[in-house]
Amino acid sequence: MGTLTKEQKSIVFGSWLGWSLDGYDLVLMLLVIPLISMLFFPAEDPTFSLLATFAAYIITLIMRPFGGAFFGNFGDKHGRRKAMIITIMGFSGATFATGLLPTWQMVGFMAPILLIGLRLMQGFFAGGEWGSGAVITMETVPKEKRGILSGFLQSGFNFGFVVASVVFFGAVYVFPDEQFVETGWRIMFFTGIIPGLVALFVRFRMNESQVWLAKQKQRKTEKSPLKKLLSSKDGRKKFFFSLILMTGLMYAYYTSIGFYPTFLQNYVEIEKSEVSVLMIVGTTTSLFGQIFTGYLSQKIGRRNTIAFFAIAAMIVAIPTFYGLYYAESAYERAVYTVILIVVATTGFGPIPAFLSERFPTEVRNSASGFIYNGGLIFGSWAPLIAVTILSKNTELVPILLGINVIIGSLIVLIGAKINPETRDADITL
Repeated sequence: MGTLTKEQKSIVFGSWLGWSLDGYDLVLMLLVIPLISMLFFPAEDPTFSLLATFAAYIITLIMRPFGGAFFGNFGDKHGRRKAMIITIMGFSGATFATGLLPTWQMVGFMAPILLIGLRLMQGFFAGGEWGSGAVITMETVPKEKRGILSGFLQSGFNFGFVVASVVFFGAVYVFPDEQFVETGWRIMFFTGIIPGLVALFVRFRMNESQVWLAKQKQRKTEKSPLKKLLSSKDGRKKFFFSLILMTGLMYAYYTSIGFYPTFLQNYVEIEKSEVSVLMIVGTTTSLFGQIFTGYLSQKIGRRNTIAFFAIAAMIVAIPTFYGLYYAESAYERAVYTVILIVVATTGFGPIPAFLSERFPTEVRNSASGFIYNGGLIFGSWAPLIAVTILSKNTELVPILLGINVIIGSLIVLIGAKINPETRDADITL
């Protein structure tokens, strides 16, 4: 980031921080799903409890496209910066409030209702976060830096994962066994307010996108950006072709790293402490991998980079899950983790650049935000499908999970084939 101005660095950092907090909240929920299933959805059948909790988690993800569309429209009409200030306040507040929730034992069926209500709110605000941050960053930085900074911005999500895994490791250590069930998980959610306040402070000091301000000055901002986009044949084609690519990426992502803590705890049956270490290994791998794929996409193109990693994922998905399932040491599991996570999750690196380059300024925030989160509508069902299938026959676990990653990667390949290369697009228009 050496050649960036102070203003550009502020925008990149402000966007990255918000995306980090989003990753932090989502993985906190993933890490405590086995526990929360007992506290909020008690049932005689543990698989049912797990399914119910994943459903509550997926509600967050399904709300995100609506948040993406709402705040995307807001960002296209009123500015990217204003949208980012509102979204960070909303979803850091929801993360904090999750730690205050009463359990089933305290208030009965009101407990899951309150949890689901907060997750709806969480998803709505988080959905608006990515689009505004990605767009303002890509509109502000130099053209030749878009690839690497796209990867850096996307890596923020994984940085949030790493921090959450470290916090989880610390919480399990400080609050062992019953103490974690009573207090530890609550403390974890309370910590979400800290990065939220830091991001809010940075965003108040940020400048608006000059590209958007120029459109506003020319009175070329749209009243209904999404409607404008979908009203033309070319706009609909761009929208749905991009959505196919995002759906595949999300599907592969949530089958691999999204289902990972549950897979390790409930099927590989290893200790919580090792789960958190492997999550740190996996998310750190994804973090650096996405920066690398962003950089690579500046050299060989967005499509080629995404397609290459999708093909690699199809080749190694089943062998790596198989290796993980039957590995006899923590070292072996760490090696398989690195291989799987690199191929299944790092194709996201070029996406902030790709989606920003794909659409004109007046609809860019709406289109990017809705498409990115829209990929979750089908993509986020991967963990639910995995739990439902895996509860039947545990011997087939690695093969079934591998097949799910292959399905996601195949959709990615189709998306890469039907979309054009965007690396050289001029996004000041």
